[in-house]
Amino acid sequence: MRTFTLKLIEVNPQGFCGGVVAAITKIKKLRTDRPEAKITVLGNLVHNRFIQEALDSLNIQTLEAKGKTRLELLDEIEDGIVVFTAHGISDSVRKKAQEKGLEVLDASCPFVLQTQAEVKKRLDEGFVIFYIGKKGHPEAEALTSGDDRIFLIEHSEDIPKNIKQKIFVTNQTTMSILDTQALFDEIFKLYPQSVLHDEICSATRVRQNAVLSLQEQKPDVLIVVGDPTSNNTRQLADIGRKAHVPQIIPIETAADLDLSLIDPEATVAITSGASTPTLLRKQVVNKLESGLDPEPFKPAELLETTFRPIKKKD
Repeated sequence: MRTFTLKLIEVNPQGFCGGVVAAITKIKKLRTDRPEAKITVLGNLVHNRFIQEALDSLNIQTLEAKGKTRLELLDEIEDGIVVFTAHGISDSVRKKAQEKGLEVLDASCPFVLQTQAEVKKRLDEGFVIFYIGKKGHPEAEALTSGDDRIFLIEHSEDIPKNIKQKIFVTNQTTMSILDTQALFDEIFKLYPQSVLHDEICSATRVRQNAVLSLQEQKPDVLIVVGDPTSNNTRQLADIGRKAHVPQIIPIETAADLDLSLIDPEATVAITSGASTPTLLRKQVVNKLESGLDPEPFKPAELLETTFRPIKKKD
């Protein structure tokens, strides 16, 4: 076994955000209150496959299929309770669920609902919307589907030309603070009269800024714990690169961490995505400190939603 004398920096804050905590709390309470009910989550509750496995252990089905929209997935639910995920949902999905007579639990993040409300208000005022987001991401799908006055922008080449109407510019809540600002700047050059409204949620912003501040501490390695399908997790890794951390190691669990890749005397920072269970991050820390693989965990343990900042070590 290797002897580690590394310095460990636990980036603060990291892990579960308030929206994820609320979504998990709601669905656990629903299962407690309705122990025999058929419960189906329309898409992944949050972007973490271990959370899906934990929900499976509570006999809560997750309905997800690559390439299918939430509206299309809803065709496969005929009865029981449907759960709308933290990423928000479109009005067309809400209407369809109502028409099918389904009970609904809405676990949409309040920040996502806030963005949707702002976009609706601006559409009513006669604006067209430039929405900076990721194609195929459920949050972007919920906001952009079914309205040709909303343009999805992933890259600068997606910015529409020769728009004559008033323009309102906003964004997906889990985008990179740096990439989003760059696109805001590009749009403003073309349309200086456009109204810019940054909707990156506070949880995403403070987590990304915390990683960006690693420039001052100069770690040798940044470990990012989270599901590779999670946009906010991928953004943390990208911010780490822009903070000039020499080595970025994205992993899902401690089992994925190859200690031979890390100098035993390195300074190692660790962060985790907003949909990453606390237990998974703790197991990575334990492995770094002990050099040992963790004990297997029970899926239900991952639904622990204690939400508190990580304390700074003395």
